[in-house]
Amino acid sequence: MSQQAIKLYRHPLSGHAHRVELMLSLLGLPTELISVDLMNGEHKTPEFLALNRFGQVPVIDDNGTVLADSNAILVYLAAKYGDEQWLPSDPLAQAQVQRWLSVAAGQINSGPANARLITVFGAGYNAEDAINRSHALLKVMESELGQRAFLAGDKPTIADVAAYTYVSHAPEGNVALTDYPHVRAWLGSIEALPNFVGMQRTAKGLQQA
Repeated sequence: MSQQAIKLYRHPLSGHAHRVELMLSLLGLPTELISVDLMNGEHKTPEFLALNRFGQVPVIDDNGTVLADSNAILVYLAAKYGDEQWLPSDPLAQAQVQRWLSVAAGQINSGPANARLITVFGAGYNAEDAINRSHALLKVMESELGQRAFLAGDKPTIADVAAYTYVSHAPEGNVALTDYPHVRAWLGSIEALPNFVGMQRTAKGLQQA
C-alpha cells in the first residue's frame, strides 16, 4: 500500500517550514505543499487555528495526525519514517541531537533567523543584536564542525536539518559566512544529500544582486 501524501502547511520563505519540507524530501515521503498566506493573515483564521492554536507554520497532516512546531515535526518524521538514520536511539547520541534542536529554537532563532526577519519581512528586532548573536553562534559552530562532519556526529541527523536553513540564508540578514569555512563546508554537505531541496532565496541583505 502506497504512502498517502503528507500535507505540509507552509510559507515558501519560512525557514521553520523549510526544515520540514527538507526532511520530508530527504525521507522520500510524498508531500502535498499547502501555502499559507501569512501576509494576509491566513494563519490567524479560525480554520488554520484549528490546526495550530499558536497560529504558526509549519503544520503537517499525516493521514489525520496533525502536528505543529518544526522541531517536533522533525522528531516525529525521523522516529516514524527514518529507521534511526536521522534520530539515533542511543541515549547519548539522542541527547547530542536534542542539544542542537535546542540551539535551533534558541540561538539560531534569536540570531540568523531574526536578522533575516528584519530584512525580508520588516520585523522590528534590533539588527545589531541579532547579527552579533549570529556571529557568536557561528563561532561555536565553526569550532565544533572543525572536529566532526555534522553537528551531532559523523553522519547527518535532524540536528543538521533543524540548523541548516537559517544558517544557509544568514547572508539575507546581513550575516556574512566568509569567516566560517567549516560551516560553509557543512552547508555543502547538506546540499549534497540525496533529495535535498533548498528554500527560495531573496535579494536581501548581503544577497542583493
